[in-house]
Formats: sequence, structure tokens, C-alpha cells
Amino acid sequence: MLTLTAMLARTMRLYGERPAIIDTEGQFTWSEFTNRIARCAALLSNRGITPGDRFGILSRNSFRQAELMHAGYWLGAIPVPVNYRLAAVEIEAIFEDADCQLVAVEEFFFSFVANDCLSHLSDQIVWIPSGGKQTSDCHYEDELQATEPLPMREAGEDDDALLLYTGGTTGQSKGVRLSHRNIIANAFQLSFLVRPHHSDIYLHIPPMFHSADLLGTTHTIAGGAHAYLPQFTPEAALTTIESVRATHAMLTPTMIIMTLQDAALGRTDLSSFRQLLYGSSPMAVEWIKKALDAFDNVEIIQAYGLTETSPILTILPMAEHEQAIAGENVALLQSVGRPIPGVEMRIVDDNDTDVPIDAAGEIIVRGANVSKGYLNRPDETRTGFRKGWLHTGDVGRMNDQGYLFLLDRKKDMIITGGENVYSSEVEACLHQHPDVHECAVVGVPDDAYGEALLAVVVTTPGAVLTDTILIAHCRGRIGGYKIPRRYRFVYELPKSAMNKILKNELRRMISTESCAGPEA
Repeated sequence: MLTLTAMLARTMRLYGERPAIIDTEGQFTWSEFTNRIARCAALLSNRGITPGDRFGILSRNSFRQAELMHAGYWLGAIPVPVNYRLAAVEIEAIFEDADCQLVAVEEFFFSFVANDCLSHLSDQIVWIPSGGKQTSDCHYEDELQATEPLPMREAGEDDDALLLYTGGTTGQSKGVRLSHRNIIANAFQLSFLVRPHHSDIYLHIPPMFHSADLLGTTHTIAGGAHAYLPQFTPEAALTTIESVRATHAMLTPTMIIMTLQDAALGRTDLSSFRQLLYGSSPMAVEWIKKALDAFDNVEIIQAYGLTETSPILTILPMAEHEQAIAGENVALLQSVGRPIPGVEMRIVDDNDTDVPIDAAGEIIVRGANVSKGYLNRPDETRTGFRKGWLHTGDVGRMNDQGYLFLLDRKKDMIITGGENVYSSEVEACLHQHPDVHECAVVGVPDDAYGEALLAVVVTTPGAVLTDTILIAHCRGRIGGYKIPRRYRFVYELPKSAMNKILKNELRRMISTESCAGPEA
């Protein structure tokens, strides 16, 4: 059975005495952790959660969040982990949209819940401790130990397993329905390429409310262990890799760049670390090269995917990173790789007709890992999932060897003077300047051209940049119509919890002239 419950039962049966959880509070074997999951499922059941119900989770990364999610699968209920960086009113809207019957909240967020608009949920909250420190109001561990394990309810492969809300980078968040089959299928697809083993220790660094956390499923299937970083800082990530002897992790490009610039990198023992996946947003070729140099003897893999695809669609493996540099074919590093086994991918025009090789179009996909659609959004489900294909909203091109190159979000493409400009191409050019730390290019209204290109730039600390310098830098590298003539220099760019630049928020800031920092 392609279900998360069948996977867990198999892992316990085959690897029961091997470590499942490595945490500051101690270690649990797979047998011990599965026992905790069964007790947690009983705790949820005693609070009124039944098969098919949804319950919310508001927590930083922890093994307790993992056991709550597994307890949902075990019971046949659907966990809804929520981005704790959202405003209280946004979190409340998600819980209401998902019709959550109960919310599990880490004690770290006690004041947030008590003081904001979530206070009315007090009768529906299960408090879970932060780092083992329980207050007088939190009896989670006592309840867990006093509760008899609940027998596992075998789920159906097409049953909803998990509800994840999209990051809202182009609009309002949507609840993505992921089935047991979706998640297990993608774990198997990915296993061909990451080759998990029961000796692995997977460190969960990106927040667990994001689909990137599902990458750890491959290591659960293989009987590997898991460790959890509550919140990312470069030093915390590095020291945790060292202390738990982590072998595998996933980082976003922004996380990698911050880590490469942190002094802790040079004094941390990373000898256990074997594999690093990166993705969720583009990374400049210059930073990829720096990462390959800094993480010696670490297999570095790029991945591209979506919440709707559970999440991975393509992989660019380490061997192709090395070949690109050795053969000076650095253009390949701008690719996100080729579709993984079991994923069909096409590049189509607005009429859903395949475009020629190397031509730009929308990326559409199908496979067992593709979601059934959005919760409570029938119109958007019909639009996004049609004729058996998921329309990703991403614009890309595919070469004759099957390598995919991302160009832009369809909504972010800029049409200036009748010419299509893909912001990622312009951003890649700007990133080649050593004094550009980060940048984003968006279209703004223009009387003459319809839209004009505006580059919002964060400079390298201590550097001085001007629009004149960057315009000169772009000349000869990209076509004249692609060169931004307008610039804003800011201290930071608005980002999601996964460090994706929020261009819709950036446009809003620009329109209200509220960008922080000096203008060009």
C-alpha cells in the first residue's frame, strides 16, 4: 500500500531497534517513536478528532510536531501545519478555511495565542512543550504516557493525508490537498536519486509547515534517523550538523548564502555531512560555485518542485554540477535538471500546445505525486488541474537533452515595449556584479512602454552601487531592452518563510513608496 501508515509500520518492523529521533531530550528508536505516535493518535481521538477531521499545528520544527503529523496519519485525520510567521488574523483564516477541529500549539507561541485573535480557540488547543520545558498549563507528556496506544487505522491511498497552505508568493494562500499516494510516490521517485540508507541522519532545517520537509520521507522509508532544528540561523545549522552527526539536509539558496558568509563555517566539523539538496528559489551560478568549494566531499543536488507535487519534479545531480564546471559549461548550472522518474513534463503555450525545443512556455506536469487540487476552491482547481495536467504557473524552456530552465512565474513576466522579459534572466545578470548581494526585478507601469523594469537591489555590506554602475554592468551581457533603467537600493527584500522573494509584496511596497533604504 502506498500509504504513510503502511510505510511507518514497515519501518518499525524492519528497523525497530534503530534510532528514529535524535534530539536534545534524548533518542527514540523506531519502536519507541511509533509507540509515541500511537499514544498521540489516542490523545487526539480522546479530544474528539475522528477519521477525516482536520487539525491545525502551530509549532517550530521538533520531533513532537513530527509525531503529531504521524498521529494524524495513524488515526486517519489530516494535519494542517501552519506558517507561524503569518499574522494572527491570517493564521485564524487558515484554521477556519480548513475547518480545524483542534489546534496543537507549541508553548513558545503562548503569548501570541493568548494576546491575539486566536484566544477564542483556547478550548480547542493542545499545548505541546518547547524543548521539554512544560509549564503548569501543559500536560502533554503526562497525558501521552497515561494514554493507551490506539490501533492503527489503515488509510486508503487516495485519502487526504496532509493539507499544506501555499506560501502566497503570487497571491492568497491556498490549501493543497496531498494524498498518501502523492507523498509516498514522490518519496519513491526521489529515492532513485538520493539513495537513502538506514545509517542516514536527516536534519530538518526548513520549516515543517512547508512541503520541502517531505524530503525526509525518503529517509523514514529507509529506516534512517531524524533530527530537528527549531529555527534556522547559519551557526545553529552548522553546530547542529556537527553535534548530531547529520548526514543529509535541505537548504534554500538564501540559507546557503548566509551560511557561506558565516564565520562558524570555518570552525565546524562537517565530516559526517554527505548530501545537501537546495531549491525553492533560483541561486546565482557564482554562489553555486562557492557552495561546491566550501562543502568539500558533500554531494550537492539541486531540486525544483511545488507544494502541489509533493514536492519534487526535477533534479540536477552532483555529477552534472561537476561536469558543468569542469567543462566550463556553466550554463547548465542555471538549469534545475531533468524530470525525475514518474514525472511527465511539457512546455506549452496559452492554447496548451507544445512549444518547440528551447522555446518559452508554461510548465505543465502529471504523475502520481501531483495533488488532487485545492480545498474549498473548485474554480482554481478546475483552472490549475485540467485534462490530467497540473498547470504550474511557472514559465520555462526545455532543451533537446531534457534539461529544464526556469524563466519566471507566469504572473511575473514583464512585457515592455511589446517584448517579453523574464525577470530571472535579468536577476542572473545583476548577480554577476560582485557588489550585488540580492536583487529582484519587477515590472512597473510606464506610459511609453506599458511596463518598465525596476531592479530592487541589496548591496554587499560596505559596497556602494549606483544605477549608472549597474546599467554599464548589464551592457553586453543582456539585450538592451532587458536592462533595468530604474533602481531601488534597499536594506532587505520581503521574503516568505522559505526565503522566497515575495514579488507581490515588493510591488505593493513600491506602489506605496515604502521600500526601506535609499533609492537610486
